[in-house]
Amino acid sequence: MVELKDVTATYPNGVTALRNVSLRINDGDFAFILGSSGAGKSTIIKLILKELDAAKGQLIVNGFNLSSIKKSKVPALRRTVGVVFQDFRLIPNMTVYDNIAFVLRVIDASPKYIRKRVPYVISLVGLQDKTRSYPGELSGGQQQRVALARALVNDPRLIIADEPTGNIDPELSYEIVGLLKNINECGTTVLMVTHEHDLVRHFGGRIISIEEGSVVYDDYLGGSYEN
Repeated sequence: MVELKDVTATYPNGVTALRNVSLRINDGDFAFILGSSGAGKSTIIKLILKELDAAKGQLIVNGFNLSSIKKSKVPALRRTVGVVFQDFRLIPNMTVYDNIAFVLRVIDASPKYIRKRVPYVISLVGLQDKTRSYPGELSGGQQQRVALARALVNDPRLIIADEPTGNIDPELSYEIVGLLKNINECGTTVLMVTHEHDLVRHFGGRIISIEEGSVVYDDYLGGSYEN
């Protein structure tokens, strides 16, 4: 669960990016955060990941109170969140398997668990035949699937997809969001940040619209998507 209570966020240069935002994402939700560049979408992600502190208000993420969390607990918080970035952020000299396994090795997961978990998430995103390929050998859509598998491998409670369709072909965008929808239906909370209105209209669901640091719309819309 993610809850912002009257949160204001100000950057060191004095720019106020969010103003008195109150917002709740319940466990199991799929929500789009919609807004133009500079609206405050990325600031919400930075707050959730404790990369930025709120100037005012309270923020709860997966049971962690970010207003009072100790610095030593921040890695534990971040392990409950998987992030999919627009620019993939894959390690170019590692295979698909090793890019995903790297996340588990960092937290000292057992080799046995890695051997079981990594092929499983690779199969979830449909890349079984690319396990030993390198990022440079993959299409943009395939690279984003690897990034999604990497976000999933630690079995996070929440996945944040930050403009995940920004660097792939439009037709592949629908496949990536469809994958996120399937993951959500298995119980993982998904928060997708986007500015692509066509995708939002197609998939529907909960739409949170932000303008100039304030939530101006938060409701459910029907879409044409069928799994």
